[in-house]
Order: sequence, then structure tokens, then C-alpha cells
Amino acid sequence: MTQFARLLKAVRERGGNGTMLGRPWSLPLAERVLVVAVYYRANLTMRQLGPLFGVSSSTVCRVIQRLGPLLALEPVSRPADTADRLWIVDGTLVPVRDRQVGASSRNYRFSANVQVIVDADTRLVIAAARPVPGTIADAHAWRTSRLSEHCAGVTVLGDGAYLNCGMVVPHRKRPRRALLTGEEDDNPAHRKVRARVEHVIGRMKNYKILRDCRQRGKGLHHAVQAVAHMHNLALAS
Repeated sequence: MTQFARLLKAVRERGGNGTMLGRPWSLPLAERVLVVAVYYRANLTMRQLGPLFGVSSSTVCRVIQRLGPLLALEPVSRPADTADRLWIVDGTLVPVRDRQVGASSRNYRFSANVQVIVDADTRLVIAAARPVPGTIADAHAWRTSRLSEHCAGVTVLGDGAYLNCGMVVPHRKRPRRALLTGEEDDNPAHRKVRARVEHVIGRMKNYKILRDCRQRGKGLHHAVQAVAHMHNLALAS
């Protein structure tokens, strides 16, 4: 209830109730926010959600389109100890139905590549980039996402796919040359810390909307932002 109250407060402060003019909604704001949260969590169809809340499927569609963007991840203010922070970045593939957003990728489905930044200490999601087709490599998706501007002055960890992206990446073997002793010790420690972003992405995918997104256009981006927001609320409570 505490998490939902915070989510409801954020939506209300962002104008979720609108101007209160014209035809009123058939559901109060709290139930409309619950509709969107259940939709993202269980990935039910709108025809299934309508009877649960006593409204039509078209009303559910309008509620999701209206409130989905308002559940977005709150902007993270830069901490005072920025130089001492450690962030981790990784990309994940989200299956989508929209052929303009996704592409046939290595998981043999039409997927979109979403870049996620996580704080290594708190495991909070710092930012999530707009989705790009799943055939785009992580390094290229990172460069086009402009998330690097958000990470100025912060140490960022990435895996070997982010070579030459200004991150701390694992040491790679050179042709016919073995890794040095110090480099061999660094790689396991690097993997151990970087595994935290994998855990966060796994928790985010408990929201089934990120297992098979039926939304089109900006729907996936709104879903990722909302899921990241609800994940942060769950950790902060």
C-alpha cells in the first residue's frame, strides 16, 4: 500500500486527474492507476481487464494511454558524491509486436534493445533509454541513446560489448598473448559487480509486459519507464 500510495501521488502531481472538466472518468484516479499497474504486471489483454474493473475495454485502452506516460521513472538528481558513485549499464531484449520498433534478433523473435543504467550500491534504476531494434549492438545502442551525457563524471561498468564506449570493461585477450596476472584477477571481480544489473533486469521482467509487449509506437518506452519506477518504489519502501 505504501508503494501504491507513492505511485498515486506521483501520477496526481503530474496531472493525472486532468482539468476535471468535461465528461468524468467512470473510475476514480486510484483505480485508474491500479488498472495500468495490473496491466504492466500481468500483461492481461484489455478485454480481460475491463470486466475486472467493471468498465469497457475501450475505457481501459484510454486509461493506459493517458496514465502510462505519467508513471514514468522520476528523474534522478545528481548526488553530491558523484565521483564516488558506480553505475552499471546493460542492454536487454524485450519481445514486441510492433515491427517498426523491433527486429528479428538473436532470440529468434521480434525484439527491441533497451539500455538500462543501475546504481551498483542501491540497485535503483537510474535511467532507461528509448528502445531500438534488437539487431542493433549494445555499443551502438548506447552511443545513440545519449545516456552517456547523463553519466558525466560517474564511473560506469559494462561488459565486453561496450568496448571503446568510455566504460570500465573486462580485460580481453590479445592475439597469441595471455592476460597478465593483475588482469586475470580483475575480470572475476568485474563480473561479480556487473551481475547486479542482471539481477535488476530480471526483477523488472517480473512485470510480464516486458516479456511480450503488445503496445505500439511509444508504448514500450512508457512501459519500461513505468516498470523502472515501480521497481525503485519497491526497493525504497
